[in-house]
Amino acid sequence: MEINKQNPTQYEWGPFPFGDGERILDIRYDEVFKAVFTKDTSNSRGALSKLISALIGRTVAVETIIANEPPIDDTRQRYLRFDVACKTKKGELVNVEMSFNPIASELVRLEYHVARLFAGQDLHGKDKKYDNLKETYQIAILANEKFFNDENFVHNFSYCDLENRISLGGRTKIITVELLKTEPAAGKPVEEMTNAELWAVFFQYLTDPEKRDKIIEIINQEEGIAMAVDTLINITKDEIEFARMTTLIKSELDWRSRIGDAENKGRREGRNEEKLENARKMKADNMPISQISKYTGLSTEAIDQL
Repeated sequence: MEINKQNPTQYEWGPFPFGDGERILDIRYDEVFKAVFTKDTSNSRGALSKLISALIGRTVAVETIIANEPPIDDTRQRYLRFDVACKTKKGELVNVEMSFNPIASELVRLEYHVARLFAGQDLHGKDKKYDNLKETYQIAILANEKFFNDENFVHNFSYCDLENRISLGGRTKIITVELLKTEPAAGKPVEEMTNAELWAVFFQYLTDPEKRDKIIEIINQEEGIAMAVDTLINITKDEIEFARMTTLIKSELDWRSRIGDAENKGRREGRNEEKLENARKMKADNMPISQISKYTGLSTEAIDQL
């Protein structure tokens, strides 16, 4: 990595920074995302500040990262959502999380957590007032689900009167980024992309070999993304940390697979029980067994035993 002499805030990347691509950690995984954005380095802190600034639409600088959960090193906590909670230099509270597989109730979950974040501020003491409450942001980057029936990949929510279009104050905000909607943005020339588009396309297509030229352009365009990549490269080069990240990802996928298998089994058992109940009713109505078998798909032997 070299500094662009004409613009020292930019990096100049030559070949794809991950070599042949065999050792690219997918930053869309919760564990990798948190590892990149919570390192105690200027690049990691700078990347987090740039990401938040791009999504909330104004420049902020992260001052502290709040320890709101067990550290990522603790593999026993691998099934928790690895969010990044931080405070800006102006005191705003920001919670950023990447969700590779968002849950069905994700949107309600976001409402709950932004409320906790806002209400968790300290108002004790006679000199403190409600006006002392700082803005809070719950930012969710959603990898593999679409939640809204439009083409916009970023949505910004706050309390308001929808009918009269009046904001309540705007101190609590929920920002969602749906990565599955980034294909149109990825087709734009890099210099025409917004900062939010640069970050979203980077997250979605970093590991896509067909988008490598675009990713290199994006890295050279956005300083914060270059900082994030530099951090990710260091993780990749560190054999112990790379192995730990790989293990965490594998464990999460295995766990999700087991959950999915259990859910599928439950659905199959539920459908089978429904067939048996229908067959019992048909049999009670003296319907011929051959017809019951035809309509339910059950064997004649199984129907005889009902």
